[in-house]
Amino acid sequence: MIGKKVLESEPVSMAEVKEILEKFGEDHELTYEQNLVLDHVTRFSRLDPEKSRELVEELMDIPNIKRRHAVKIADIMPVDISDLRLIFAKERVPIKADDLPGILEVIDKYRVE
Repeated sequence: MIGKKVLESEPVSMAEVKEILEKFGEDHELTYEQNLVLDHVTRFSRLDPEKSRELVEELMDIPNIKRRHAVKIADIMPVDISDLRLIFAKERVPIKADDLPGILEVIDKYRVE
């Protein structure tokens, strides 16, 4: 693509992607790939965009959790500590075992039943 480059990149949750694509779809026709993404995030996003933003901000207040980790946690909404450990398995982030139950408590506040 001539003349196009990425100016900045920021991780966003699936709920925010859904919101972005729905707004974009009001003015423009979505491409095939965008329709696939919209279908996927509609099926699998577990929070509304506002709650997702709040959860990400609250998770980022925990030491050593960056935005990309918080977004991944908000998308997956792990149920127990073993699921949470899997998210950090490949990361070189020093998350203390004492912080994991606190992270789950924050997630449980936003869990939709």
